[in-house]
Amino acid sequence: MRNIAILASGSGTNAENIIKYFSNKKCAQVKLVLSNRREAYVLKRAAALDVPAGFFDHNDFYSKGRVLEMLREYRIDFIVLAGFLWLVPESILRAYKRRIVNIHPALLPRYGGKGMYGERVHRAVLESKETDSGITIHYVNDRYDEGDIIFQTRCRVEDDDTAESLASRIHALEYKYYPEVIEKLILSLQSQP
Repeated sequence: MRNIAILASGSGTNAENIIKYFSNKKCAQVKLVLSNRREAYVLKRAAALDVPAGFFDHNDFYSKGRVLEMLREYRIDFIVLAGFLWLVPESILRAYKRRIVNIHPALLPRYGGKGMYGERVHRAVLESKETDSGITIHYVNDRYDEGDIIFQTRCRVEDDDTAESLASRIHALEYKYYPEVIEKLILSLQSQP
């Protein structure tokens, strides 16, 4: 059984979906949810699902190494970013090489980078008159949204779409595919020490 940690900065709908998905799986379970925002609703969602949850600040993450300590304390094997908005420090990238994934609400490499998240992405897609959008699941590296792509899937951008209507279809793709891709990646770890 592999242990998953989720890092999130917001409301936590993807985190909740992933926790529920793995709640009856034999290959992995979500053991820890951490947020860099004390008031993030993801912490309440995790607590309601009996998953340990906690807050960390900038120093805990980048200077003191406290987040890496917590990951080790909980014997975390795999890290999932779910709406997490900070770059992951080198110490964690090294400790979890190719075991940290992120989801982006567009087809990378377009519409990625610092500050490109949530509604901002959907507005940019609509303003560029794209005919398709979708999701990208990728490994995390030391730059925003530039890690190796693992999986992409598309949805059509409709003529009458708003950022909200497009976001709704993107969320449906996230909820369906993110847990499935995570599971496949974790199963591929089973053969590794």
